[in-house]
Parts: sequence; structure tokens; C-alpha cells
Amino acid sequence: MLTKLFICLCRPIATVCAILAIQPGYSESSQERTVRIAELEIYPDQVAAYKVALKEEIETSIRVEPGVLTLYAVSVKDHPNQILLFESYSNQAAYQSHLQTAHFRKYKVQTQSMVKSLNLIETDPILLGSKSK
Repeated sequence: MLTKLFICLCRPIATVCAILAIQPGYSESSQERTVRIAELEIYPDQVAAYKVALKEEIETSIRVEPGVLTLYAVSVKDHPNQILLFESYSNQAAYQSHLQTAHFRKYKVQTQSMVKSLNLIETDPILLGSKSK
């Protein structure tokens, strides 16, 4: 009886896992990816200048670095000086390479006096999915 119940429950779960594994919007290698979240507080009088520097850095990184998969920047509603960055890299080597690029180093120098605080959060990816545009 328990064996039949186990088989009845496992079959649908296995089917869903198989479908997700071949779904084009899901990453097959989430475990290899390096995903970080950065929490920044920007000095209020520097928010506009910070956004300009951040936009240049993100656009350049996405355009020229194959290992940079995702860079999202958002501000906390009603608190434009609180910025959250979601970063996804193909692996740890791609992340380390990103840190050494001229455009990233330029961004760090440009924004050094704009950033009041920075907290980097290391993560373990579980499932990464997205839709194409």
C-alpha cells in the first residue's frame, strides 16, 4: 500500500522536474552560477549621479562580458537612495573577471564618495528562471 502511494506521489513530481529541466527559461546549471545581492545606501544628494554611473557600468558589463548574465538595479519604493542590485554570473571565474574589468573599476572609483554603505550578500541559487523579451 505504501509503495503504491509512494509511486503515485513521485511520478508527478518527477514529471514536473523533467519539464522544468528542459524548459528554455530555466537555468540547467544554477549550481555553477554565482549570484549576489548588493544593498547600497547612496547619499541623497548623490542619487542622480550614482544612477548615471551605475547605468554605464551595467550596460557595458552586459554588452562586453559573456559571463555576466544578469544585472538588475532597483530602489526601495519611496527611498530612492536605497539601491538593491541583483547580479548573476555564469560561474565564480566570471564574477572574479568582472571585478577586474576597466569599466567596473571606473564605476567603483566614480561612486566611492557617493556610497554611504554597502552590504554584499552571498547566495546559493535554487532555481533561476526568466522569460525572453
